[in-house]
Amino acid sequence: MDVIVLGGGLMGTAATFFLRRRGLKVTLIERNRVGTGATVASFGNIRRTGRHLTQLPLAHRSRALWGDAERLLGRDVEFRSTGHLRLIFEEDALADMRAYAEAARPWGLELEELGANEVRARFPGLGPGAIAASFSPHDGSGNPRLIAPAFADAARRLGAEIVEECEISSIDRTESGFRVTTSKGVFEAGKLLNTAGAWGMRIAAQFGEPVPLTPRGPQMGVTEPLPHRILPVVGIWTRRHGTDAYFRQVERGNIVFGGAAERVDVALDPGHAKADPARLPAQLRALRQLLPALEKVSVIRTWSGCEGYLADMLPVMGPSGTTPGLFHAFGFSGHGFQLGPGVGDTMAELIATGMTDIPLHDFRIERFATADSGRSPAAA
Repeated sequence: MDVIVLGGGLMGTAATFFLRRRGLKVTLIERNRVGTGATVASFGNIRRTGRHLTQLPLAHRSRALWGDAERLLGRDVEFRSTGHLRLIFEEDALADMRAYAEAARPWGLELEELGANEVRARFPGLGPGAIAASFSPHDGSGNPRLIAPAFADAARRLGAEIVEECEISSIDRTESGFRVTTSKGVFEAGKLLNTAGAWGMRIAAQFGEPVPLTPRGPQMGVTEPLPHRILPVVGIWTRRHGTDAYFRQVERGNIVFGGAAERVDVALDPGHAKADPARLPAQLRALRQLLPALEKVSVIRTWSGCEGYLADMLPVMGPSGTTPGLFHAFGFSGHGFQLGPGVGDTMAELIATGMTDIPLHDFRIERFATADSGRSPAAA
């Protein structure tokens, strides 16, 4: 075996698929079922607007792969390039948007600035008090429940081994690579890819690379169906805490929404997060600024999940700083869904060839190293 991938969310399944496309023998190990962690808790937003600038090359690669996903994976994962609209209600937010648009242009992201009249003409019923908006026409959304299983199934068809409901008891270095002992047997490979989400910090710590990651749960919800009239994903530019809501309307008419609620801390064992009904009224108030028609609409379901957050909101992505053959891709801080296919492709490229054109310097795990952080026995 060439590579063991730990974690069967979007990052892990995409990496497994692209590793097999490059001809490497791969086993993916998932403690639950594929796609049931942070991926399925996602809102489904495929946006580049507002990303840290050094994430944009990765986001561009990923957007191209989302556009090709149905051909690559052999099924519709409900990617829709309907555009990403961010409404603006305050002058300071308008200044922020313009500064970001100017800074992002050299990185290949072109945002349209829409005035108040154009917002109302092009998107009637949205943000009646908006003074402006940004629009990214080639972004959109995808279905979080479909994408990881689609990558896993496509990887399996290419010959990858996908092992689900598999608990890991130990991970050891060997002369030839790594040995992973699990409830379903012992697996060995020359290289190890850590895509374990919030649990990724535990794996990194075993190899002398502690990461100050906080597991948190977002709050998402979905309404009853409405007439289907809203095409773009809708969000907001704002400095006002608690008003950062976002939503999209699926083709069946339901409004899927999130934001405008504090993420709650989550215990990694068992790693389950619950939506809190007490936070729902504040979410709905923020949403009604974007879409007043939600005033009398019923919410039919809420949910949460376990995501890994870092203080700088940048992921850990790249080779280990202590252990040859170990690679990390975790800690995407609640905005990894759009990046997922690109992360998988980039990590596969890095593992297979030892290099990638995607800049990873800002994501290196060594940024958390301290002077007294030594190597653990597992890294020896």
